[in-house]
Amino acid sequence: MNYQIIIKRIDTVNEVEGYWSDDDYIQLLEKFNYPDGATAEKKNLPELLEMAISDYGPSEAAEIVLAYQLGEDLNEGQIEQISHNMLIDKVCEEYPEIHMQGRLFNVNQLLFKAYNGKFPNAKASVVHFSITANEVDETKILTRENVLKLFNNGLSDRNLIKRLFDDQMTQNIPFPEAEGIIWELNTADNVNYTLVTSENWINKEDFISFEFEGVLEELIGEL
Repeated sequence: MNYQIIIKRIDTVNEVEGYWSDDDYIQLLEKFNYPDGATAEKKNLPELLEMAISDYGPSEAAEIVLAYQLGEDLNEGQIEQISHNMLIDKVCEEYPEIHMQGRLFNVNQLLFKAYNGKFPNAKASVVHFSITANEVDETKILTRENVLKLFNNGLSDRNLIKRLFDDQMTQNIPFPEAEGIIWELNTADNVNYTLVTSENWINKEDFISFEFEGVLEELIGEL
């Protein structure tokens, strides 16, 4: 099916708004030996956590937040290694397990704010766009994989996704990595969308056109 894609705006941000919940802040405060988070005013929780984190050494604090956020995916040795690497590299952009990069970004930026820049400053892109099918198909719900494939014609050949995943972007084959590349995909009407990803994956300069067409085929085996 043919689609018309319009990129309306791309915002570059230092944090993903709403990623950390009040419950996250309260649980993290407990791990940083601040037990009164549950009784604090909700609006003060982020600032309280930043102060609690800054009482610890950067690597130790990174270990605590990493264990909270990625403890089910990483062992103690991996967490310790990443906690040191985060001080010198943008691990959230380089980590080979793509499905963890979004969570690593949010850990990195929490620590970046708490330590006033001791950690590298990574950035995310919030892409606002619309996708309209040339034929109405109310049963078709676009996935993260669908969206990336449809973006192909608008992206420069220098784009990292196209360079690393050319076959997945251009051929009728599965693209499971799309689930990790796009951190959030939201729409209220299945026409106007917002996606969140790393600036490393998609940034303003990556688009050669802000209005373009794309074709989406049914994957082999989905028919």
